[in-house]
Amino acid sequence: MITRKRLAAGACGTLLAALAAGLLPAPAAAADDRLDTTEGAPKEAPKVELVLDVSGSMRARDIDGQSRMAAAKQAFNEVLDATPEDVRLGIRTLGADYAGTDKQLGCKDTRQLYPVGTLDRTEAKAAVATLAPTGFTPVGPALLGAAKDLEGGDATRRIVLITDGEDTCGPLDPCVVAREIAAKGTSLVIDTLGLVPNAKIRQQLTCIAEATGGTYTAVQHKDQLSQRVKQLVERAADPVVTPVATKGGASCAHAPTLGAGLYTDREKFGEHRWYQVSVKPGQELRASVSVGADRAVHNDYGVLLRASTLSGREIVRGQESGDGRTDVISSGLRYPKADVDVEKGQEPPAETVCLRVSSSFSAPPSVKTDPGLPVELSIDLVDSPSNASDVASFGLGHGWWLLGVLALVGLLAGLVLGWVSRWRVAVWRTN
Repeated sequence: MITRKRLAAGACGTLLAALAAGLLPAPAAAADDRLDTTEGAPKEAPKVELVLDVSGSMRARDIDGQSRMAAAKQAFNEVLDATPEDVRLGIRTLGADYAGTDKQLGCKDTRQLYPVGTLDRTEAKAAVATLAPTGFTPVGPALLGAAKDLEGGDATRRIVLITDGEDTCGPLDPCVVAREIAAKGTSLVIDTLGLVPNAKIRQQLTCIAEATGGTYTAVQHKDQLSQRVKQLVERAADPVVTPVATKGGASCAHAPTLGAGLYTDREKFGEHRWYQVSVKPGQELRASVSVGADRAVHNDYGVLLRASTLSGREIVRGQESGDGRTDVISSGLRYPKADVDVEKGQEPPAETVCLRVSSSFSAPPSVKTDPGLPVELSIDLVDSPSNASDVASFGLGHGWWLLGVLALVGLLAGLVLGWVSRWRVAVWRTN
């Protein structure tokens, strides 16, 4: 009796799981699955620049009994020894030279200590050994300098910022600087490491990192510092898909035509961005979009990815909403196009699909809206399902169909479980 009940419940659970797995739209395939191994690989060696804070506050002795400066030097020596041969590494300092009190001069105190290029470990270690805590904390100017140091070529680029304090050289906000760097579409990532567990410092360093797709890490021990910097330098050597910077149109007629790949854009508050994708018969379009809140926004927001024909008829849509618990919101869709029979030697006509990205972010009046929010769009074109059993062929991802099917499944499951329960009670009474 109990065994039969478990079997019935298991069957219902399996049915629900199978339907959920089949009905929910699959995420867009990673663009690197379709990249050619020769065309997708970086043509140049990856570039990394370590940006070290050498301001006066680095004298504090609160990292494993050592000064912050001593811990940073030790970490740098270990990182230099472990740097992969194919990484072009450079070092830039901020606050290392000017010991005076003139803020105007102190906020220009950033220089390249070791040029980005083939690493001479002995020379780089000797340069780091000469550093002593000195002046101000011009984070913004240092990031601009580092971005310039890494210019040129098509190599992957990464800045690793190590600091113990927030920028002291306003009004040049380093977070705004990071957004401007990202808006240029240079695919430059900034990772930040904070040596002091301070909420204000964490907020600024997190903003810098998130603006460029980087990471923020709080570090309080020298082993953590060296290990994390090693990871970030080694990560730069890994082959990755570099998103292609694009600019969506104000309408489908003026939208760029995109193929399979990963793209980045910027979208202002209340703005729509349009893109065109050519889908051939026998192909399935899989698209996903992510919009990041790289600045203070109100808690309730949403994102909509809509596919339509050139005439404006909606084909399918994907949408998602958020309530402030995450800084990134994503949605996706699938559109399979049935294969057609054509005469031998003829190419079947492709359909132009219009993709519209919309978001409902809002922000306080004090928040700058330019540049717009970062948008990442993934597009993939795969073989369309060969038979009509694929749920995407029925358009169940439109929402109401999916809701109706799930409601029906829930009703049937409830009836089955209710019958099993009544049967069990009847048997119990009989015995």
